[in-house]
Amino acid sequence: MRFLGRGRDFGRRAPAQGPSVQVLSVRVAMAASAIVGIAYIVIAAAVLSVVTNNLTGDVDQHLKQITAQAPDRNGPGVNVPGGNPFVGFDPSHQDLRGLWVLAWQVDAGGTATGLGPNDLTLPVEDRKATAPTTVTINGGTYRIAGQSTGDGWIVVAQSMDGVASTQSTLIVAEMGIGCMLLVVVFLGALVIGRQVALPVERSRQRQLEFTADASHELRTPLSVIEAHATLALARGRDPSWDQAAFGRIDDELKRTRRLVDDMLWLARFDSTGWVPEAEPVDVRVLAAQTADRFGAIAESRKQTLALDPASSEGDAIVTAPPEWLDRLIGVLIDNACKYSPEGGSVSVHVASEGRRIRLTVDDSGPGIPPDERGRVFDRFHRATDSAGGAGLGLAIADAIAHATGGRWHIGTSPAGGASVSVSWPRSVTS
Repeated sequence: MRFLGRGRDFGRRAPAQGPSVQVLSVRVAMAASAIVGIAYIVIAAAVLSVVTNNLTGDVDQHLKQITAQAPDRNGPGVNVPGGNPFVGFDPSHQDLRGLWVLAWQVDAGGTATGLGPNDLTLPVEDRKATAPTTVTINGGTYRIAGQSTGDGWIVVAQSMDGVASTQSTLIVAEMGIGCMLLVVVFLGALVIGRQVALPVERSRQRQLEFTADASHELRTPLSVIEAHATLALARGRDPSWDQAAFGRIDDELKRTRRLVDDMLWLARFDSTGWVPEAEPVDVRVLAAQTADRFGAIAESRKQTLALDPASSEGDAIVTAPPEWLDRLIGVLIDNACKYSPEGGSVSVHVASEGRRIRLTVDDSGPGIPPDERGRVFDRFHRATDSAGGAGLGLAIADAIAHATGGRWHIGTSPAGGASVSVSWPRSVTS
């Protein structure tokens, strides 16, 4: 067997290129980062709101506790000669955050007097405050609450600097965590996207190449058919010429049908991974039947096609779809006959090697150079000057071998030609 490259690449256009895997993976990573970023912003805002509300609630509760200390003017603190009507009220203690609580006494006329260490001026509109509310006093933000004391009011306030400080700390922490999260998400999505997209891109590229190769291979037989049909219609009737032309048309139609059948087989296998039901198969029996079927082809080329006598000893049973193994063996024998010269020889061997069964087809052709052996199973890879198949036979054989647990080995036959072997796990030990 001789495999030198793809046949006649002239006139073939390169398949259209879409966005690369790198570009697609970056787009996916950016989209994932954007989605995570939006979700994180919503969650961070919700956390900030909950924390702020809780802290504000703590301040409000604290202010209510302070205002509850204020005595009613009609209560026990009233009518103390020269005494403070708010006797017993001490607003000058600190809350849990170390912030001073400020207080004002508001008389019936609306005059506010600071109690304790308090020199701030309470705004007029806030001197009869009741429910806790946030106000601005002398440029600072305070939470105030008030309570009636008969003919006056007591108003207390606490700075919101502690809440604002906690908010700032939380925002900075959330921004830091958010930035790190987005970097991790972007890099993770980028890596995963490339890993996921790479097989898809390879499959897409393979399909594009397959389509380009298939169109190239179909162009040749269709051009021959068209040319002969046109000449047949244009010239007068000549039985001998017509017979030769129609014979050529028939050959090209058969070639086209084989090519289409092979492409449909590979397309079905690629898209579905379809594998027929497997059963125990004796490779020796199947090899003998296939060799007998190709005997006429070898005889027409004056070639010797023989099954090694040692292959008839014992059984060689593997578990695989029989029709697939028959096709694989047929591909190997057909290629051996095709690339062996007239008068050459093709030999088929089946041997037991421990727990595996090996099938080997040797020929007397030019062989396969070592640097070409890694490509012999590529689709449409065939001899440049061959007028035979389209180079899909070994691609189908390779798909069958991998689907049935087979392993390939390519070497040199004793006659100097190619030696192609495939082995499977043994099903029955004799």
